[in-house]
Amino acid sequence: MEPVLHLDHVSKVYSNGRGAKNITFTVNRGEVVGLLGPNGSGKTTIMKAVTGLCQPTSGKITVFGADAVDQREEALAKVGTLIEQPALYENLTAWDHLVMAGRYYPNVDQARMEKVLEIVGLAPYKKERCGKFSLGMKQRMGLALALLSEPELMILDEPTNGLDIEATVEIREIIIRLAREKGVTFLVASHLASEIEKMCSKVMVLYEGEMLSCDSKEEALRLNPSMEDYFLAKVRDKKGSVVL
Repeated sequence: MEPVLHLDHVSKVYSNGRGAKNITFTVNRGEVVGLLGPNGSGKTTIMKAVTGLCQPTSGKITVFGADAVDQREEALAKVGTLIEQPALYENLTAWDHLVMAGRYYPNVDQARMEKVLEIVGLAPYKKERCGKFSLGMKQRMGLALALLSEPELMILDEPTNGLDIEATVEIREIIIRLAREKGVTFLVASHLASEIEKMCSKVMVLYEGEMLSCDSKEEALRLNPSMEDYFLAKVRDKKGSVVL
């Protein structure tokens, strides 16, 4: 197993006491790893620390062998991100967005732009303004932008949040297909246990800034009928078997 991302006792605590505390885990190449927890559990904080949007209070983050703080440019060179909702200009087309983003990557050409639109299913709509896109189409546009530089690691924060059933399935299938066919590694945060169960090969439970467990999906479901039951079992263990 080749490590792509490693967090070693990473903490990021804000002035209000919230954040993430003493987080340690490894993501290996080709895995789809899920961060499962409610809002405020520390999922987004971890992703922001990995992508350089905030600096850890303590601990070390290594991405492709490079320190995410001291060697940030090297560490993030092969990383694509979609944290929270994509920032799109309503009056620009899907193609316009890719052209603008492509200026930051020396190896991105027109063929690559066409390819990412095909991957996310937006090729027929490349000349449409993003202001006319549905929420699901906007999420797929965000994925297209994150995939533009051919990243080997994708960091996705709640990629299916707020989407209808059809759009949720579309996003999930894109993630699974890229992992299986292209070997892209994913770290995906969600508060939806069912989504983590359907798309991820490994799951970490986060609760109130702490990581309660890190198991393969098979191990998580070995003694639990569903990922939801697995999550509840871990939280109840932490709370001393208090019924939720």
